[in-house]
Amino acid sequence: MSKPNFNKATLSHVTLAKIGNPLRGESLKTSKDLCKFGEDDKEILTLAFLKPFKNLEPYHFHHTSSLDLHEMHCYVNTIFDQQERFLTYSRKIARHLYDKTKHPNIKSGDLCIAYLKGVQIDGEPCDAISVVKSESLTPFLEISDNDGDLQLTTHNGIYPDKIDKGCLVINSQKDSGYTVFTFDKGGADTNFWVRDFLGARARKDNNYKTKQYAEMCVSFADEGLPEDMPQEDKYRVANDAMQYFAEKERFDEKHFQEEVLKEPAIVEKFSHFKDNYKDEDGEPLADEFEISKPAAKKAGSKIKSNLRLDTGVVLKFTPDFAERQNEIMERGYDEKMQMKYVKVYYNDEV
Repeated sequence: MSKPNFNKATLSHVTLAKIGNPLRGESLKTSKDLCKFGEDDKEILTLAFLKPFKNLEPYHFHHTSSLDLHEMHCYVNTIFDQQERFLTYSRKIARHLYDKTKHPNIKSGDLCIAYLKGVQIDGEPCDAISVVKSESLTPFLEISDNDGDLQLTTHNGIYPDKIDKGCLVINSQKDSGYTVFTFDKGGADTNFWVRDFLGARARKDNNYKTKQYAEMCVSFADEGLPEDMPQEDKYRVANDAMQYFAEKERFDEKHFQEEVLKEPAIVEKFSHFKDNYKDEDGEPLADEFEISKPAAKKAGSKIKSNLRLDTGVVLKFTPDFAERQNEIMERGYDEKMQMKYVKVYYNDEV
């Protein structure tokens, strides 16, 4: 599934709510009517309700027995089928969030629920519901003309780039829990928004499987190899793993171990590391999947590629170095200086 395209999306309806924390005796207030906005504001508001979801990975609503028992799935399903009930069911969404606010440190905030049309998934226009929560107000200044003189006024408002939590539910793949994009920029209970309120989990497509496995390989090179192993050797292991993802179309764990890890001792350590490494839902990683090149490239950017020495010298490794490491680099110990050394051969400075 491709990333959603928002270029032709437009805002249709908006409702508002103030979500308190019931554990602190704070109340819930919801809109009595749909929020009114002018045509001049529609473009700005559309962007505000969609921009936070541009580069996120897809999730879906999940229930252990049946999606018919999943509250959020049922609410958005009703709204998509009966748009005239948007106000009523957006209140139910706000009430659901309020009821799930059970951690004493969860902040109160302003909730906006928007109905949008024309969000494109794989070229198909779809309706969508955006739910965003802002837990802080941003101060800003306004200079206005008052009877020919200029006046400075201070305001507090919601800054779209600093929205704390959000989800975008797209009317696509309904039977498997819709397509859901979500984020939570932190808080007292990191499971509160995704698990308790949304009841969502990552959609485990090839992009997800590649991301999880490639990130595990990078972590293994950094944490799973012997501590006394030289950093350049750890880098080589990580780089070889990323090269495999870059060159192959399909991942096969057995073939990967034979072609990349090779040495029995490293294969054994890798197998042990993987057995103790779980995905976001605490489940084992897939060992066969179609490779997503963008996901692998993103994971590769996290490789620890620097060797930092206590004398202030920093060496940065590159894939070219990894291929010629044994030819152009030496390590040793100088008895006279009573210090370790690294010797690097080169032809020209570039």
